Amino acid sequence: MIELFQFPWSPFCIVQNRILSFSGVPFRTVPVPSTERSIVWEITRQRYYGLPVLRDGRDVLFETDEDSQVLAKYLDSKLHLGLFPREWEGVQTIMWMQIESRVEGPCFKLNDIHWQEFVPKEEQLPFLRHKERKFGRGCIDSWKSGQKALLTALEHELVPFELMLSDRDYLLDERPRFVDFDLFGMLENFLYSGHYKLPRRHTRLAKWHERMKSVQHNSLPA
Repeated sequence: MIELFQFPWSPFCIVQNRILSFSGVPFRTVPVPSTERSIVWEITRQRYYGLPVLRDGRDVLFETDEDSQVLAKYLDSKLHLGLFPREWEGVQTIMWMQIESRVEGPCFKLNDIHWQEFVPKEEQLPFLRHKERKFGRGCIDSWKSGQKALLTALEHELVPFELMLSDRDYLLDERPRFVDFDLFGMLENFLYSGHYKLPRRHTRLAKWHERMKSVQHNSLPA
């Protein structure tokens, strides 16, 4: 059985979790503290400490760089999901780089504002220390004071995706491709705290989001 090592509010873990759910194959999630990665270091033979990580029998898979998509491509190849069709290769690369920078940024900052509500108490000190070492002391307070601007920025970054849905159910064509799952993961991270809704003006994106929550590979035309 495929195992997904994750913590639940990570946008990149959500992407892989939703792909596995979409596939319909049995899988198991292995919870890993957001601030303690010794199990990941162990199973990757001291080659990686990030999340998510997949273990499929003896195979342990992790990303090789920020834009590699090793995990999704492995699942796509193994499970024949049609996430990376040849005709969309270049377009998807451009799109996921946009999604994982300009969309992911405001999403995780807006979610992290409410970190004390979902980070377990025993993880809160190392969580805060990690954030402040990476983004600077007082970063979360700064994001909180700039919440309105972050929401406006996210609404702006989502405009191209709203436009792409003007004449189709998914971002590129008649079925979800990798970029659909990638955008879904970023937005689920944004929504994780329960304090937000998708921008009201993006009505097509809201309908797409509902489809993405439930679509199954076996329900799509061959």
